[in-house]
Order: sequence, then structure tokens, then C-alpha cells
Amino acid sequence: MSGIKKILLGLLVILIMIQFIHPARNKSGQGMPNDISKMVAMPGDVRGILKKACYDCHSNNTDYPWYTYIQPMHWFMNYHIQSGKEELNFNEFGAYTPRRQQSKLRSIENSLKDGSMPLSSYTLIHRNAILSEAEKSLIINWVQTSKDSFKKESLTNP
Repeated sequence: MSGIKKILLGLLVILIMIQFIHPARNKSGQGMPNDISKMVAMPGDVRGILKKACYDCHSNNTDYPWYTYIQPMHWFMNYHIQSGKEELNFNEFGAYTPRRQQSKLRSIENSLKDGSMPLSSYTLIHRNAILSEAEKSLIINWVQTSKDSFKKESLTNP
């Protein structure tokens, strides 16, 4: 057997072996008392947009597509989910300090304005997560209203 065939066979064996190694899935199966929708008044259309475009990486419950059952795709997706949750977890929003909540709302607004979210690598495969300008405007307006209500609340409750 030639050297290249041995290398290819070795890679195939490794690829088959890693199919049996699966990290835990991002599924909590629990109620989310600290979810942002319970902390900040949120219209249903905003909630729907966030769930379709953001919650897979920024919550404790991911809807996994079929290809994540094949390694190394699940590892890549798991890395994105962990990174996304570290940055912002909508299910844990109520556990953040008021200052951090304000900061996260500003980050949502800025990310939509500068186009850094949702990630282009995510929307490449998840076409339903691409936000229209109207959807972006709806979320930005909601964020601005929510930030204003936080400011009023902090003035009345020092």
C-alpha cells in the first residue's frame, strides 16, 4: 500500500472513530425564569425574531440541524454556542446586574446596526436567521425603548 493510501485510510479511520465522541447538547429542558422576555417587556414579533435568529447560540436551548450529528460539525457548532452564551445568554438575562443588562441591550443594538450579528458564517447555512431591514429596525426600536425604561426605573429606584 502506498504512503498516500495509508494516510487516507488513517484519516478515514479517525473520521469514523470521532463519530462516537459527542459533546453534550445545549438543551436544558427547564423553565427559564430569568429569560429576557420575562425581564423586559417584549412584543411577540420581537420575541419571534430573536428566537429564530439568535436563540440557537444565545440561549440554553439550541435547535440542532441534522448535520450536527456528524463530527466534527457538532464540535464547531458547540464552540459557537459556548462563545455566544458567554457573550449573551437570553435565558440568563435576568441574572445579570442592571448595568450588564443595559450593556447587553446596547450590544444588541450596535451589533444589528454594524451588521456583526447574526454571524455571516451562521446565516450561510441558516438562511432563516437573515434579518430584513424591517426586522432589524423592529429590534433596534425595542432595544431603545427597553433601555429608556431601564433608565426611568433606575431614577425612580435609586
